[in-house]
Amino acid sequence: MSESEVMDDMDNKERREPKRREPRLAAWDTDTEPDIGMCGWILVLASVALMIMTLPLSIWMCIKIVKEYERAIIFRLGRIVRGGAKGPGLFFILPCTDSFINVDMRTITFDIPPQEVLTKDSVTVSVDGVVYYRVQNATLAVANITNADAATRLLAGTTLRNVLGTKSLSEILSDRKEIAHSMQSSLDEATDDWGIKVERVEIKDVKLPVQLQRAMAAEAEATREARAKVIAAEGEMNASRALKEASLVIAESPSGLQLRYLQTLNTIAAEKNSTIIFPLPMEMFQGFMKRD
Repeated sequence: MSESEVMDDMDNKERREPKRREPRLAAWDTDTEPDIGMCGWILVLASVALMIMTLPLSIWMCIKIVKEYERAIIFRLGRIVRGGAKGPGLFFILPCTDSFINVDMRTITFDIPPQEVLTKDSVTVSVDGVVYYRVQNATLAVANITNADAATRLLAGTTLRNVLGTKSLSEILSDRKEIAHSMQSSLDEATDDWGIKVERVEIKDVKLPVQLQRAMAAEAEATREARAKVIAAEGEMNASRALKEASLVIAESPSGLQLRYLQTLNTIAAEKNSTIIFPLPMEMFQGFMKRD
């Protein structure tokens, strides 16, 4: 393979594999102390002095605790302090100048409300699903968006409609895993700047209109009836071939017909409530007919 072909192959792979966007950086992403200005430092020193003067009562206001599944984002004079999220366990804040927000890091589950979607083949269906996500970066979830949970819910409903709008009804009914994977990739890429990781998306139910359900049921019933008729016709054809072969065998041995006849009588005689009609050849009655 030549060098130009290798380069073309690498370019095609880059086009097929979308690049994941890097989350945007801010001042609180670095290890430098935020610049709060001279007035800010004066307020911080005053807060420290007030804390020292009111010891040991102020210690109960300065020490906070977050649980194992939580992280705390501390704001000092409106700026996120160096180090980002704190926790789990104990952390220290200054009175008057510091505030904090708790962020739950556990996996959150929510249902996507039923969405009325017009499919690619112009069929209206109602589809709902479920999304599993968690906060991966607590600082981004607080600083980059007002309400990460509400935004993720709205984005999930919109993504569901956009993805299903490009699929036909048969693809929606048969390729649920592929649709769920496509939705997960789209949501994960869109929520990356919010510090959210979409772990899983599942399609729960696909509801069809009543008229369409009746039409599909009638189509399925007609298909089954046609299949049953074809199977019955094939059975008749196979039976006729077997009878033909049996007649050829009996024709080679005339006594075989009589034996078969006796076997049939034996089978009928097993039932006591049956009436057996025994046929006699007409040649036996010719002598009686001549005398008359």
